[in-house]
Amino acid sequence: MTLTAPSLPVSRHPLLWPVMATLLVISWSSGFVGIRFASEEASIALLLFWRTLLSGLILLPFALIVGPRLRPRQILDQMLFGVMSVFLYLGGFALAIGQRVPTGLVALISDLLPLAVAVLSQPVLGERLSARQWQGTGLAVLGVFIVSFDSLGLGTAPPWAYALTVGSTLVFALATVLHRKRPGLRLPVHQSLCIHSLTGAALFGLCAAWQGDLAPPMTRDFAIGMAWLVVLGTFAAYGVYYTMLRLFPVARVSAAIYLSPPVTMLWSWALFSEPLTTAMFAGLGVTLAGVWMTTRG
Repeated sequence: MTLTAPSLPVSRHPLLWPVMATLLVISWSSGFVGIRFASEEASIALLLFWRTLLSGLILLPFALIVGPRLRPRQILDQMLFGVMSVFLYLGGFALAIGQRVPTGLVALISDLLPLAVAVLSQPVLGERLSARQWQGTGLAVLGVFIVSFDSLGLGTAPPWAYALTVGSTLVFALATVLHRKRPGLRLPVHQSLCIHSLTGAALFGLCAAWQGDLAPPMTRDFAIGMAWLVVLGTFAAYGVYYTMLRLFPVARVSAAIYLSPPVTMLWSWALFSEPLTTAMFAGLGVTLAGVWMTTRG
């Protein structure tokens, strides 16, 4: 059941990449919606605790019954990935926002994740990007800046909080390339995601308990936010992302995330009536061109 690199090329349906990339962009950008619903009712630590706990508990029966028997070494390795890709990544941004780093700046840095992955993929994986792919990466980054420009600000947070946002992005990028580099330690996606979520829940639970009560707010908005974050923000986003990492080059997979900022703004317009701007559409066009150059072929 453990996945290893195939010895012969595997033919895939030509629609597999665009379909999976579309699912990734929609689910990855949807996290904003769940946070928007739930964050008015609870602290970020409590929100992340219940998000990861519910995700892990729902997956736990399937992780125990479906798939290979879990060995202690595999569990420990997956827990390490959980610390990196769930606790340090999500928790780092949450702490930075709590220290009053402007949300727009945090979002911009997190959306530059594909750039960090592209930089790390060469020395760690030996996956060299062509000149055209680097040009596409630069174009996509420019599009992200255009989309995010109106919401950018420096704020008054301490210097370490700004460094934390960059560090969180780099940690997740490192987890991504390591996940690709060590195929012999991979588990089926539902087992990996279960361990990652429960690891994050244990750590976020300690943070939430230190801040106060672990009891969830019994409100409609919090319930909607949790359902959204568990189904779309966790199962769909992380599940599709990890699956694509097993099928396609890591820099190509992460490049699709450049489209998250403009799609997030479409979510905001559709659900919260936030206005659409000319800059958003211009940035979307530039980003689409960059992602196309980076991923085609």
